Amino acid sequence: MPNVAMWGKALTVMPRITKQDWDGLDLVSRWLIASRAAVIIMTFTSAAFGGLLAVKAGKFDGLLFVLTTLGLCLAHATNNLVNDLTDYWKGVDEGNYFRTQYGPQTVQDGFLSVKQLIAYAALTGLAALSIGAYLVVLQGEIVLWLLGAGAFFVLFYTFPLKYIGMGEPAVLAVWGPLMVGGTYYVVTGEWSNNVAVASLAYALGPTAVLFGKHIDKLDADEAKKIRTMPVILGERWSRYTVLGMLVAQYGVILYLVATGYFSPAMLIAFAAVPSLRRVFTTYNAPRPSEAPDDLPKGVWPLWFVAVTFWYNRRFGLFFLLGLIGDIVLSSL
Repeated sequence: MPNVAMWGKALTVMPRITKQDWDGLDLVSRWLIASRAAVIIMTFTSAAFGGLLAVKAGKFDGLLFVLTTLGLCLAHATNNLVNDLTDYWKGVDEGNYFRTQYGPQTVQDGFLSVKQLIAYAALTGLAALSIGAYLVVLQGEIVLWLLGAGAFFVLFYTFPLKYIGMGEPAVLAVWGPLMVGGTYYVVTGEWSNNVAVASLAYALGPTAVLFGKHIDKLDADEAKKIRTMPVILGERWSRYTVLGMLVAQYGVILYLVATGYFSPAMLIAFAAVPSLRRVFTTYNAPRPSEAPDDLPKGVWPLWFVAVTFWYNRRFGLFFLLGLIGDIVLSSL
């Protein structure tokens, strides 16, 4: 029987469940949990950003937008499934590794067999690829190149990119020009350098979230010889880098308002600035060795990533509201 309540939970958080809980779930709930659907909201936001910029350009196509958004979300889900499979094969999740503490690792926890996880990844990836192939037929060769770039990051993000400090730059490229610029291109049939620049204002957020996650598990990654950017930079400089990225989001917005691509309505995004205080307070001190007494139950061992994800959701909301306001103002 469908567990609609679990669908909603899996779309907002990564549920901590037992094998007994898993066995009682429907297939949709299992897929949402296994694919870590809660973080796919960042992909949806990038696609929505590209779609709204197409509306701004007066060239929006609803069907193409829906297909592109669905394809991107399925590609992100595939990436999450492939990540888990790769990390399991490389033994990353063994020994109570950080990732196993904040959410289910379906194979490591015995929820799925390797064959079952491969089936989840293959079917999800095939669905994403089918949508991509259809869009190539509709919109031509450039979409094929975009599809190829997306497939590369889906397959090779976990290894070798994450192992050589290229995971974070990859996320900036994917959630920015590739997703936002790609969505805009598929929907409108035109590439826009302004859209590519504007995409960075949002993409810096998911990149900061990833940085926060990698800072949280810096010691564990270093022990496993996974050289993420925070492992290379060290905790202190990584914390400052995150704060710099979050401030840079507003710099990009100001630049695009000053150059006339965005109207002043886009400054609505600055409503998220007060929320930065909480982020700066957290990032201006090293990670605590154990959960603080005032930390809500169930959050630890997430620390930096938790506050960054919280902030990114707020910024994304005001960012989209600003863009809607920009579109309305531009149409008057």
